[in-house]
Amino acid sequence: MAELITIAEAQERVLAAVRPLAAETVAVADALERVLARPVNAEGDVPPFPSSAMDGYAVQAGPAGRRLRVVGESRAGAPAELALGDDEAIRISTGAAVPAGAAVIPQEEVELQDGLVLLGATVQPGAHVRPAGEVMRSGQPVLEEGSRIGPAELAAAISAGAATLEVVRRPRAAVLSTGDELREPGARLRPGEIYNSNGPMLDALGVLAGALSLGARQLADDPAATEAGLDAALGSADVVIISGGVSVGPHDHVKPALAKLGVEERFWGVALQPGKPTWFGTRGDTLVFGLPGNPVSAAVTFSLFVAPGLAALQRRRLGDALASAVLGSPVARNPRREQAIRVRLEHMNGETIAHPNGPQGSHVITSLVGADALALIPRGEGPLAAGATVALRPLIR
Repeated sequence: MAELITIAEAQERVLAAVRPLAAETVAVADALERVLARPVNAEGDVPPFPSSAMDGYAVQAGPAGRRLRVVGESRAGAPAELALGDDEAIRISTGAAVPAGAAVIPQEEVELQDGLVLLGATVQPGAHVRPAGEVMRSGQPVLEEGSRIGPAELAAAISAGAATLEVVRRPRAAVLSTGDELREPGARLRPGEIYNSNGPMLDALGVLAGALSLGARQLADDPAATEAGLDAALGSADVVIISGGVSVGPHDHVKPALAKLGVEERFWGVALQPGKPTWFGTRGDTLVFGLPGNPVSAAVTFSLFVAPGLAALQRRRLGDALASAVLGSPVARNPRREQAIRVRLEHMNGETIAHPNGPQGSHVITSLVGADALALIPRGEGPLAAGATVALRPLIR
């Protein structure tokens, strides 16, 4: 294994290798969780007409005490196309179009008397009227390029008049798990066998990070099978994620197969616990990640290296850090490697406190369950004391 590099340097090498994906046009209803390749501007004023902010009556501005004749009704989608006289009122619903020059008095401030409405308050010009363009003006930028489309962004794009959106193509991700000991969920285990939890986990993490899943496959511990599986994945995916097989054991066939298939190594080995044997390479624009086989190591290295790569392919950049926190209890340091421990976050008296989420062994999958983030523990001798400030990184989950 080559000299270990830092987490930061490994992330930089991943991002330097990324070539963002092309754009495609999708119906706005299909754009949830996608990333905009072009900004969205309002196609017209929103609202497109003066509308009522209250249920009540549209009237001319003036003093309290007036008795007005109700001459019509304006409902959302069914405006009253009437000219409103000084002695007239139009029943109006929230969101309905307000007649030109009128104001609105809430229904709580009027009384009905003998078919007339008695105004119990003075009505100021423009009272309770939302002007045209109050939310958006025609041509106004609404969503920036690189915006992730969540429910609120979806509503804003539709309100702006968009029927389709240009979004970045989703990266196709193939997940491969190595190991003859792996068995499918629910299978009867024989001595020495374990369930393949990494494949489904990494496939799900890819989807959460915006990838289009090409499925999770298992590779036998055989050079020919490993090469064939990798060759198929490289031919169809933008990102290939391999779990296990990147170390130096007699049954670790991934690295020789990748070299034979023309994948260029960009790094192998990170000064990280867990995750030291992480491997990264490229073939053309395809990104290839070799992650450790232990489940926690796989999840941690996915969050630190694969997720930023998937984000960059979609023209996004993950935050360098969520924030910082203070340790809630001492943590033993590794003298040679930085640690990424799984933590629960507690907010107390204006501080964020990071509590280690149970035992931190790379095989203890339960340390991921209920964890909120990764806390980076710098290398060093002896424990890092409770109360020390540590950087946080996102834990994809």
